[in-house]
Amino acid sequence: MRIGVLTAGGDCPGLNAVIRSVVHRAVAHYGDEVIGFEDGYAGLLDGRYRTLDLDAVSGILARGGTILGSSRLQRDRLREACEGAEDEMREFGIDALIPIGGEGTLTAARMLSDVGLPVVGVPKTIDNDISSTDRTFGFDTAVGVATEAMDRLKTTAESHQRVMVVEVMGRHAGWIALESGMAAGAHGICLPERAFDPGDLVKMVEERFARGKKFAVLCVAEGAHPAEGTMDYGHGEIDQFGHERFQGIGTALAYELERRLGKEAKPVILGHVQRGGTPTAYDRVLATRFGWHAVEAAHRGEFGRMTALRGTEIEMVPLAEAVTELKTVPKDRMDEAESVF
Repeated sequence: MRIGVLTAGGDCPGLNAVIRSVVHRAVAHYGDEVIGFEDGYAGLLDGRYRTLDLDAVSGILARGGTILGSSRLQRDRLREACEGAEDEMREFGIDALIPIGGEGTLTAARMLSDVGLPVVGVPKTIDNDISSTDRTFGFDTAVGVATEAMDRLKTTAESHQRVMVVEVMGRHAGWIALESGMAAGAHGICLPERAFDPGDLVKMVEERFARGKKFAVLCVAEGAHPAEGTMDYGHGEIDQFGHERFQGIGTALAYELERRLGKEAKPVILGHVQRGGTPTAYDRVLATRFGWHAVEAAHRGEFGRMTALRGTEIEMVPLAEAVTELKTVPKDRMDEAESVF
C-alpha cells in the first residue's frame, strides 16, 4: 500500500508524533510506502511531497510543529482539490490519504471522502473542540503552558499590586481557559460560551483588595465577550479562510478594569507560544496511538472515518460526525470552575 500523509491548519504539539507513528506502523509492520505532502492540502494540489522512511522520522517524537509544514487553504482552492481529487490520487499512486488537522482540515477530508477518495482522518486541535473525540493531542500541552504562565504571573502581580488579564487560545470553545484557569487558581475565568459582565470582575477584585489580597489574575479565552451593553467591544471581520478575526479581548478587558478600578491592569497575550515547543508525554502517547490506528483503518479499508478517543480506547468514527458541531464547555463544567473562585 502507498499512503499519503499531510498536516494542515494551525500547528500543534504532537503532529510529528502522529507522522512518526504512521511511518513506523506502515513501513516496519506492513512494508508500505509513505509519502508526506508538504504544507498541507497545498502540497497535495501542487504535487509537492517527499518519501517518509524510518530515517526521515527518526528523532521527531519530541519536536513541536510539523516536519511536513502546514498551511490553510482558501475555499476556492479546496473546491479545486475536490474536483481534481481522483486524478491527483492516480497521479501519486496513493491507496490511502491520512490528513491530520482540526475542524477545517477534517471538513476538507470529508469533502474528499465524499467524492470517493480513500481518506482516514486524524483530529488535531489544541482547543479540544472536536465533538466526536474526548481529547485531541496538543490540548494537554497548551493547558500546561498556560498554567505555568499564570503561576509565574501571580508572583509579579502580587509584587506590584496588579490585575493580570491572561488571554489564552479558544476561539469558540473555552477548554484551555477553563482547565488552565482552574489549575493555576485564577481568580476569574471568561469563556466564549458565556458572556461576562466586567462589573462582576470589578466587584471581585475590589473584594480581594478589601481582604488584603492586593492582586488578581484573570484567565480569558480569546473568543470571550462581554454581555451586551456592559463595555465597548466590537466583533471582528471574517478572514479569507472563513474565520472570525477577534479584536483582542485581553487588552480591551485590562483597559476597562484599569479605568473602573483605578488600579494597574496588564494584559498578557500568550498567543502562539501555546502552540509551540515540546509536547507533553500525554500528547505524545495520544498522537502515537492515533497514527497507529489510522494505518490499521487504512488496511481494513475503513475509509471516510477518523480516529477518536472514547474513554481510554481509540475508535473509528465517521468524518461527518466529527464536523457536525463544535464541542463547547457545558454549564456543569463552568459551575465546577466557579465553585473554586
